[in-house]
Amino acid sequence: MQLLFLGTLALFVGVTVAVPAQEKRVHHKPDLSDHVHDDAHGYQYDHEAFLGKEEAKTFDQLSPEESKERLGKIVDRIDTDKDGFISHAELHHWIKHRQRRYIEENVDKHWKEYDQNKDGKIGWIEYKNTTYGYYMDTEFDDVDDKASYKAMLTRDERRFKSADRDGDGVATREEFTAFLHPEEFDHMRDIVIQETIEDIDKNGDGKIDLQEYIGDMFTSENGEDEPDWVTTEKKHFSEFRDMNKDGFLDASEVSHWILPGEVDHADNEARHLIHETDQDNDGRLSISEIMDKMDFIKVSTITDFGTLTEDHDEL
Repeated sequence: MQLLFLGTLALFVGVTVAVPAQEKRVHHKPDLSDHVHDDAHGYQYDHEAFLGKEEAKTFDQLSPEESKERLGKIVDRIDTDKDGFISHAELHHWIKHRQRRYIEENVDKHWKEYDQNKDGKIGWIEYKNTTYGYYMDTEFDDVDDKASYKAMLTRDERRFKSADRDGDGVATREEFTAFLHPEEFDHMRDIVIQETIEDIDKNGDGKIDLQEYIGDMFTSENGEDEPDWVTTEKKHFSEFRDMNKDGFLDASEVSHWILPGEVDHADNEARHLIHETDQDNDGRLSISEIMDKMDFIKVSTITDFGTLTEDHDEL
């Protein structure tokens, strides 16, 4: 039995310990690459955007012949309408797919565990029994913080119902993904905001004051001085977070803080790759154009999955 603290599961992905705890609540899309996007100094950003950061690490293992052979397979998968060209929309979709892979891997990890009857769906009862079953048999009497476990169950049920868009009590894979990673879905924004406020709002007034805001990331111990970043965060609270200057963060202000609007980097990268590779300026890429631009595309970096075969569904 695995008890997942799903209220915070999706909130801390990809953040290093050097970042103040408070900033871990800010949900950005996963980066396309850890490298600076500067073609003058190499194409590693483009490589990782195409492939994903982990897969790009082994690109040098491929020979030019292997690269060309695997390129054909990649192009065929990106070319969803099978017209022999890669359009901006197809390339954009592919790059976003690579960007989302960490989410898909997390869902894959939990899917079999919770789909107890193997029907390709996960019911709320299946999830509840798998996650909380043992504790519920004793009304949580075996745990130290009974109230917290009951609150977790209530919170999970609320999130599950929000993800279950047709209200049938059963989650499809897409709905279960929304349950595990609500920050990735527009219709789950209110849940992310509500859970964040509940986590930080210690006095239960439905909003976040400065003390609660700072207290979520730093508590002074034994007369310890505040780090400089705490002083900076206090300034951010008053000057930027508290937009109406009433001394509190309400739901709207929390939304602006933790779910900032962002540039679509996948779209920008797709446009960049087409601009650099599209020799006849028809707005799409042919296989010959990709081959002619091998130094830029660096074919090996978009084809190397280590053991790429015809049945690699993840491509």
